[in-house]
Amino acid sequence: MRIGYDDLQNVQRRRKRVIRLGVLVLLVVVGGSGSVLAPDSPLHDLIEGAGVGAIAICIFGRGWCSLYIGGRKKAELVTSGPYSLCRNPLYVFSIIGAFGAGLQTGSLSIGVIFAVAGWLVFRGVVIREERLLAERFGVMYARYRNYTPRFRPAWYRWRDEADLVCKPALFLTTTRDALWFLMAIPVFEAVKMMQSMGWLTPVIRLP
Repeated sequence: MRIGYDDLQNVQRRRKRVIRLGVLVLLVVVGGSGSVLAPDSPLHDLIEGAGVGAIAICIFGRGWCSLYIGGRKKAELVTSGPYSLCRNPLYVFSIIGAFGAGLQTGSLSIGVIFAVAGWLVFRGVVIREERLLAERFGVMYARYRNYTPRFRPAWYRWRDEADLVCKPALFLTTTRDALWFLMAIPVFEAVKMMQSMGWLTPVIRLP
């Protein structure tokens, strides 16, 4: 049976459902935990600032990837630009964004937990996507998979295109979706405020 557009769409819909569930679980984790650092300490502020930087990288990176996809991802195999470095750069930048979101708690450990959770979710999605892409693109995808890492960027494999056909609507949609990572800043500040007021009690403190 030939894999089509609807199959890939179904995988993407399942991915979004899993992400929503994962976000709820991580919010519970944040509500029941906290940083060992005082909220007004310089190191706490440094960790939060690094998190904002990671979120900015995520937003920029996802927008950059969308310029190369140009609506072609499900119609043809994209192997240039960020897709020449690794097969799933959109997910890599999302993992960086998850790390940055976790750092808004002031805890490096929670940032790592968020990044690992993102990696686990996307790894499961990627495995399903790879089966569909292998069926759809055959030998072409097998060659691409053999020479291009799944997540770890291989910088020496950079290959660009002379011209790009871009879709502004796709760029704006992808960038808009990444902006949701910025919500971690006010949400986690609110969690820390509720903890300081005694409305939430951290069960564990993490470095």
